[in-house]
Amino acid sequence: CCPNDSRTHKRNKKTQLHTMTRIKPKHMFRIFTFTCFFSSYIAQHTVPNIAYPLSTSSRWIVDENGQRVKLACVNWPSHFQPVVAEGLSKQPVDAVAKKIVEMGFNCVRYIVGFKTNNPSMIDISLIEAFKMVVTTLGNNDVMVILDNHLTKPGWCCANDDGNGFFGDQFFDPTVWTAALRKMAATFDGVFNVVGMSLRNELRGPKQNVNDWFKYMQQGAEAVHSANKNVLVILSGLNFDADLSFVRSRPVNLSFTRKLVFELHWYAFSDGNLWATSNPNDICGRVLKRLGNRGNFLLNKGLPLFLSEFGIDQRGGNANDNRYLGCLSGWAAENDVDWSLWALTGSYYLREGVVGMIEYYGPGPKTDAFNLVFHPLTGLCLVRSLNDKTMLTLGPATDRKTRSR
Repeated sequence: CCPNDSRTHKRNKKTQLHTMTRIKPKHMFRIFTFTCFFSSYIAQHTVPNIAYPLSTSSRWIVDENGQRVKLACVNWPSHFQPVVAEGLSKQPVDAVAKKIVEMGFNCVRYIVGFKTNNPSMIDISLIEAFKMVVTTLGNNDVMVILDNHLTKPGWCCANDDGNGFFGDQFFDPTVWTAALRKMAATFDGVFNVVGMSLRNELRGPKQNVNDWFKYMQQGAEAVHSANKNVLVILSGLNFDADLSFVRSRPVNLSFTRKLVFELHWYAFSDGNLWATSNPNDICGRVLKRLGNRGNFLLNKGLPLFLSEFGIDQRGGNANDNRYLGCLSGWAAENDVDWSLWALTGSYYLREGVVGMIEYYGPGPKTDAFNLVFHPLTGLCLVRSLNDKTMLTLGPATDRKTRSR
């Protein structure tokens, strides 16, 4: 179920575009797991051999030589009141960057206490601190996608938080467009800044298709006029769960080969259906809806970036656990670019709580093991002790089947 060739950039183009080994769809959702989904990228993506800048070729993101570049990202929040990348009170920024690489990610979706470990950040402006993190990630060969998450810092998101749609209390489209242009210009020529996500999770009572086209196209033009190197990433409506409106009305831009669409998908987007209903039935229903709301873009030759997904890492959330197999199978079958929520294990300050734990992040380590069962054969997934990127089938009694 995992890629079996880490030489992604050395294969011919046709093979590069299909990095996932295919298996029969009716079994795919049962055997894919977080371990398989991520461990396969460690060898492929930690040492990128990429000719910048990036652009698009049909539904694929490619480098300057036309070679496929698959985004395997993790979200790094810095959108709370401190407006500084989370976690720098616990680890030096370079150590965090190296850990990102070690975990197998090649990219950070960077969402816009550190005195002990990062003294050089004291008494410098917020933008300089932001730039320092970007530079350090670049020094470690990590690509960066700049994400405009909120206007007023805080936890995201709610329909009535004033940040949701153009014209809301904290969302002036004129100011937003100017800020996008300024940020794009600031990072023009910074090789590892490969994309800009114009706005996170548009939502609320004011959202409508006509204003989406008007302002998102203006924002895209502003970014490209200031920085022609970056990918321009557009989110949809309803908390970035719906892009159906671009099926019949294409985005009209003055430039080409830079446009990417993004989509978010969490278990809680479907309420508690995964825990209370047959997961196979729910998976079929949700995937049909996903096809109508976003997956159709791939068939139209447009890149689709799953820029947020994740699960409660403690393992006790049945809703999350059942959704994960469906998501992983879909992501593998469609070979999508993705970004996991989230890198952070805790926050400086979230919703008035200092040090709140992010259970969708790394969280506290446990000694628990998961057995991943393949019902067709009665065997379990076996992870090689010599090559942790390789998975096969083996007896459940074998210690190698245990995946932390």
